[in-house]
Amino acid sequence: MDKLIDYFSKKDVANAEIQPHQQQQHRGLPKRIILVRHGESEGNKDGTAYTTTPDHKIPLTAQGIDQAKRAGTLIRNVVSDAGASSNWKAYFYVSPYERTRSTLREIGRAFPRRRVIGAREECRIREQDFGNFQVADRMKVMKETRERFGRFFYRFPEGESAADVYDRVSSFLESLWRDIDMKRLHQGPSDELNLIIISHGLALRVFLMKWFKWTAEQFEYLNNLGNCEFRVMQVGIGGEYSLAVHHSDEEMTNWGLSPEMIADQKWRAHATRVDWSENCPWYLDVFFDQFSEDAEDTAADVQ
Repeated sequence: MDKLIDYFSKKDVANAEIQPHQQQQHRGLPKRIILVRHGESEGNKDGTAYTTTPDHKIPLTAQGIDQAKRAGTLIRNVVSDAGASSNWKAYFYVSPYERTRSTLREIGRAFPRRRVIGAREECRIREQDFGNFQVADRMKVMKETRERFGRFFYRFPEGESAADVYDRVSSFLESLWRDIDMKRLHQGPSDELNLIIISHGLALRVFLMKWFKWTAEQFEYLNNLGNCEFRVMQVGIGGEYSLAVHHSDEEMTNWGLSPEMIADQKWRAHATRVDWSENCPWYLDVFFDQFSEDAEDTAADVQ
């Protein structure tokens, strides 16, 4: 992976040139996919709320409502390029839980109606299932066990593991790409589309893991989003989505991304799809440390 980091650090994004056919290739993509965690909920404030209230009915606190309102203003500033864009539009996906629906409602107060193409409830991006009503002492023990077992593979009794969430989020991503490919989310060819997904901490980390092909080991080091924090995946100049277009190295480090993962994000900010096909073998370094000598390759080198 050292070779990968060296290559990315030497690559000059400012001098990258994109051919007209490459521009056309990603012109129909949403400019941004923004992942938003819900505002502070009563469950975040007091874990005993889960003992009497179903998880999906846990509401936002007053602070959570204020967080969502502020997030709406911040997100509108991002999607409008601080007011510089004249043709931006937004399409929302939201988890069916009370706290995510309420977060969407408050975020929406910052958006003019004509800018919102639509909104869709999506059950596959719901919170990780922990079972039904939760007993506080029992849940504490299970979460301690999860830390020893591994956050990705540990399955809560009568609930889900992060790996289970990964499967349903993967299914959602397939549907999302069909919507994008078939241009179901655009109203006009000049729309500068922004997809905004309001969900839960673990589901959003799994979304990023699936999208960027992070390993289960890399997932273990990722930090959860704070309430109403958001991550901006923006299309780079070559048509690849990257966190590095909008976010700094320091931010990505604080989120738990390794130097290799950050280098990959920087590469995606200017890479073309052709680059991806040619340079994907670099990822083999994650899985292999040595290959056998191939007699045919050796003979070819000699010639």
